[in-house]
Amino acid sequence: MSTPPRTARGNRTRAKILAAAEQVFADLGYHEASIVKITEAAGVAMGTFYLYFDGKHAVFTELVDDLNQRVRHAMNEASSQATTRLEAERAGFRAFFRFTAEHPALYRVIRQAEFVAPDALRRHYQKIVSGYVTGLEKARADDEVGDVDPTVAAWALMGIGEIVGMRWVLWGGADGPADAGGPGADGRLPEIPDDVFDQTMLFIERALAPHRAPSPGPAADDPTQEGPTP
Repeated sequence: MSTPPRTARGNRTRAKILAAAEQVFADLGYHEASIVKITEAAGVAMGTFYLYFDGKHAVFTELVDDLNQRVRHAMNEASSQATTRLEAERAGFRAFFRFTAEHPALYRVIRQAEFVAPDALRRHYQKIVSGYVTGLEKARADDEVGDVDPTVAAWALMGIGEIVGMRWVLWGGADGPADAGGPGADGRLPEIPDDVFDQTMLFIERALAPHRAPSPGPAADDPTQEGPTP
């Protein structure tokens, strides 16, 4: 359980604790992390921590929800300027991969949540899928995508983004984990290579594109149409 702040200063302090928790849980894992380490990283007293969170599990669960809100905001903001669904997909995926590079904890914390806070894990994915389904339903009705099941497509697209991001952003390098360069001095990971992004989007665009009926060819019995010489 967490307690909402009542003042702007409280909001800033709570955000500072969440940012510290993001780093500590990502670096050490849930079981090695502690409230002491989180408060030290945040530069706040232990008593201050308990003004906002009941304990380690509470701040972890809140962190999952906070990361979810931030990544959805980044994707929605990026795709909101698109004029077609396929443009929105491209902008949304680009924003997702950029957020992953800036916040590698998104992967590490979410994967820990499977065992530590499964309800928060389900909530994370369901919130992403919910908005995705709404957008795909509208795009299908407007004939901007093919006749796909919006729910199945949403889960499949989310899976593509997560695995591609894990391989080329989180792991990095040409050969995967063994060649990963790790985050830079600013804590960011390298963004997804342009060629990988383009290939990923080509795959997605082909999967979603409307299926147009082929134009009919010349009628076989139409004497006005030229054909092969016998």
